[in-house]
Amino acid sequence: MIELQSLEKRYGTSFAVRDLNLVFAEGELTALLGPSGCGKTTTLRMINRLIEPTGGRVLLRGQDTQTLKPETLRRGIGYVIQQIGLFPHLNVAQNVATVPDLLGRPARDTQRRVDELLDLVGLNPEEYRHKKPAELSGGQAQRVGVARALAADPPVLLMDEPFGALDPLARDKLQDAFRDIQRRLKKTVIMVTHDIDEALRLADRIALMNAGELAQFGTPDDLIHRPTSDFVRQFLGEDAALRQLAGRRAADFARPGDPTGLPSVDAQLDARSALGIMLREGSDALAVTDAGRPTGILRWSDLQTAPAQPKTSIRDDMK
Repeated sequence: MIELQSLEKRYGTSFAVRDLNLVFAEGELTALLGPSGCGKTTTLRMINRLIEPTGGRVLLRGQDTQTLKPETLRRGIGYVIQQIGLFPHLNVAQNVATVPDLLGRPARDTQRRVDELLDLVGLNPEEYRHKKPAELSGGQAQRVGVARALAADPPVLLMDEPFGALDPLARDKLQDAFRDIQRRLKKTVIMVTHDIDEALRLADRIALMNAGELAQFGTPDDLIHRPTSDFVRQFLGEDAALRQLAGRRAADFARPGDPTGLPSVDAQLDARSALGIMLREGSDALAVTDAGRPTGILRWSDLQTAPAQPKTSIRDDMK
């Protein structure tokens, strides 16, 4: 879908990004992770040409993006930033409809699309359609921003610290909502973050950067269990395997068994919280339930070796 070939950005004699080679697979979420100043936001902005590279190429489905007009390129790429920048004089529906309106989509189709997207991001269209941005909480505004980025149904979505400005509770809820959205829509998503937990929780693959260069690229399991350098190991931290559990659901670990007498947890609960319940209850197993019905057993031993990041969700049945 997207390929970076020897991509670089140089300011004078200093490199913000140097000799970056990456392939972002179609339908996957890739996190650009790293410390401040490592070049991850510069890389993201070179993809949609908000920053022009000084060397190398960006290929979008095999086409060099330099052959496209910047405005044409950007209309096919959704873009979500931390300070979402909703237009204050427009209501929620008008904000979401911005790109479809620019593309000349029929008004009736756009209205239907707006309502679908508001529902998708967890905002009741009847309640929120006519609200102004000033009437929204930070989490609600960010949800509108995600809906706006998806309004023209772009195949690619770029996200720059999209949840960084939210309080922890709102951030967790929106991450959960976006994870389900991604599992349903299968967009090609590239997300900049400095938050290790967020990358482990959401990403199919992680590109860890350091000083403008790629330190390691792989699945969360690759970086946690097979780090290629001391920098990778130290950046993720000694508790990386435990933190990774926050991105998995209890249902991902459940196995058949008799749940009689065991403490129960909901299938959608994250595995790290389930581990905490085990410790609190003094139990090495939990009954996993879905809508109150037992679906399996989660055992302590199953949490010791995390499986590959699941590609589907029981909410996929909502398609």
